[in-house]
Amino acid sequence: MTVFTVSPVVLEIPGRPVDLQLKVSAPTEGSELPIILLSHGQGYSNHLSSLNGYAPLANHWAEQGFVVLQPTHLSSRTLNLPADTPGAPMFWKQRAEDMSAIIDRLDEIEKAVPQLQGRLDHTKIAVAGHSMGGHTASLLLGMTTEGVSLKDERIKAGVLLGSTGRGEGLTDAVKGSYAFMLTPDFSDMTTPALVVAGDKDGSEHLTVNGPEWHTDPFHLSPSPKDLLVLEGGEHGLGGVSGYDVAETTDENPERVATVQRLTTAYLRSQLHGTADWQQEALVGVGFRVDSRP
Repeated sequence: MTVFTVSPVVLEIPGRPVDLQLKVSAPTEGSELPIILLSHGQGYSNHLSSLNGYAPLANHWAEQGFVVLQPTHLSSRTLNLPADTPGAPMFWKQRAEDMSAIIDRLDEIEKAVPQLQGRLDHTKIAVAGHSMGGHTASLLLGMTTEGVSLKDERIKAGVLLGSTGRGEGLTDAVKGSYAFMLTPDFSDMTTPALVVAGDKDGSEHLTVNGPEWHTDPFHLSPSPKDLLVLEGGEHGLGGVSGYDVAETTDENPERVATVQRLTTAYLRSQLHGTADWQQEALVGVGFRVDSRP
């Protein structure tokens, strides 16, 4: 399916240090299109952690009939906000608030992108995020931290890619700099979600719990949840954050294709009520799946 992109779409948000900019990727045809909010991770590159990253996912999902909305969160290196900006350096609350603000203003986004006008289904919204973006997505699905809930009931499903896990077993560097990661509580993360993890993603800079840490959102949250574990997958999951980028330590087009295929099937199942996920999860090699209906 042919797609188009428009960037940046700019939303003025009172009290936000800078305007919220987002990229829109959408099919050129179709109506009642479901929406995916895609939250970027952090990493050390300058532009992957912004609306300009994650093309392998955004492009594919748009080709498959979804409208993908990618904000540049305040934590992005492209903004380089001062260290004393409230919420710095990770802006974990503001990241989730960005996504809810986008949902609040879908009508405004449609007006800014005339090719979209009247084509979105505002009742079929999913959130996806990689790494720190997975933490953001988890908050919107119902995870709490520091006793704060940012759950958005308008979001019907989620995809967590290399996301964050439990607060125990974190490194001293994380304990000293990112206190919000010490107190995650998944007990109210009731929204359906697919958790995607690599079985070689140790993330030693964050945790001593090993690759299983990234599966915690599956094991510690209420059903329904699904798990996709990629054999040989490291934190880049084959290269989901961008094409041929240096920070992908496990560059593997086949692995990325698996992520594309199975996440698409999962989102179709959740937003359209199809059996795509159950069918696709049985086909292929290099991964294993688990489910808690």
